[in-house]
Amino acid sequence: MDDNLDFETYLIISSKKLVISVNTSLNKKIYEKELIIEDDLDNFNFDKLIFFLDENIFKIEKKLKNFVKKISIILDLDCLFSIDISIKKKNYENEVNVRALKHILHEVKDDCKKTRSGKEILHMTIENYCFDGKNYSYLPDNIKCQNFSLDIKFLCISTKMIKNLEKILKQYQISINRVVSAEYIASFLNDDEKDIFSMTKEIIDGYNPNEVMMVNKTTKNQGFFEKFFNFFN
Repeated sequence: MDDNLDFETYLIISSKKLVISVNTSLNKKIYEKELIIEDDLDNFNFDKLIFFLDENIFKIEKKLKNFVKKISIILDLDCLFSIDISIKKKNYENEVNVRALKHILHEVKDDCKKTRSGKEILHMTIENYCFDGKNYSYLPDNIKCQNFSLDIKFLCISTKMIKNLEKILKQYQISINRVVSAEYIASFLNDDEKDIFSMTKEIIDGYNPNEVMMVNKTTKNQGFFEKFFNFFN
């Protein structure tokens, strides 16, 4: 089989349907199948998922003449939960920039993982910046202040869920590229020309400048914080 074909494979897992889609790097659809289900996958009953993969993985690989090695998973389940954290720091008129925030955000991420064991962070986003009492939705250039605070949101899932998904995909010699929240992805879908799969690719590639990317991944269009957070893993 040809290992040089450039394609992305996505798997939507929700309580109502399963969808697998394969797109080229130019977002041309190569393959897509959907299964409507009545079972509740929130209870970690993955029998339908295994059946669905059995029905489609070989067909995809035959069509592509290539092995599917990685899948990006889009979760639309109630088992996702969020954690909101606010931090405040004195700054003494120093400039606040990406480099200055690196250590702080690293500590916050580690504290979140330590204090709430048994979970995996899917998305870490900075929801609000506040410099000397003035709020911003982004990090301004060349800003100095006496005090600043950050409102940070973690979107998480249980480690057990991730392990279950990894175990199932391992049967097909497939690894997980990234797990993302369907609700989070949908919040950026305001263009009729984009679907959930193309938007997922953009999010993974750093579309949201306020998302702290924690994957060891080099992209052409890195998010604002991805540029220095690759070292996390």
